[in-house]
Amino acid sequence: MLAAFFIGLSKAGLKGIDMLNVTIMAIVLGGKASTGVVLPLLCVADLLAVKYYHRHAEWKHFWKLIPWMVVGVIVGVFAGQEMDEILFRRVMATIIVITVVIMLYLEIRKTIIVPDNKLFVSGMGLVSGFTTMIGNLAGAFANIYFLAMRMPKNNFIGTAAWVFLAINYFKLPFQIFYWKNITFQTLKTDAVLLPALLIGFLIGVKVVSLIKDNSYRKLIIAMTFVGAIFIFLKR
Repeated sequence: MLAAFFIGLSKAGLKGIDMLNVTIMAIVLGGKASTGVVLPLLCVADLLAVKYYHRHAEWKHFWKLIPWMVVGVIVGVFAGQEMDEILFRRVMATIIVITVVIMLYLEIRKTIIVPDNKLFVSGMGLVSGFTTMIGNLAGAFANIYFLAMRMPKNNFIGTAAWVFLAINYFKLPFQIFYWKNITFQTLKTDAVLLPALLIGFLIGVKVVSLIKDNSYRKLIIAMTFVGAIFIFLKR
């Protein structure tokens, strides 16, 4: 229920805290098994986020990311079958930490760099798609992309909401029919966890509304960094 609460907070706009959800679920249920419980919860939370923030989406970023994320998901479907979960998490967490440190340095130096080349977009999209299929870790890489674009708070949240609504529903058939880790039993578990998710979303919306744009950037950088450390240390 704590993990579901964190999902609600994250989808309401407190990005970065979602990696605590990933860690908790993986500890309780195991890496791949946990994705079968988490994905339906994410799909519900995505609907809530789109309903609340849909007006703020920047569609040019949606269409830049989605094709590459779809390719990343498809690669992850097949590569994820035999992958060493601990090694995978540690490599991803290390990449996230290094990237966040660079972004923090640029933030402190007040250096405005907006990567707008195709390599950056395709790289972030592919890694986000791959990591979301393997372990629902895409949030960190999506945060890095949107922070790099220096989007206002509500635009950040609204665009991310649409991106993950599309990509999480795209993942559903693969996990139901190929990985077979979404079952009637996992859906029963999700039904029990839904109230905690709803409470988290409502609280998250209130908290986000009180945070100024500049402070929001710093908060997301900090939470993404802390979340990556949790992922790295989790066995």
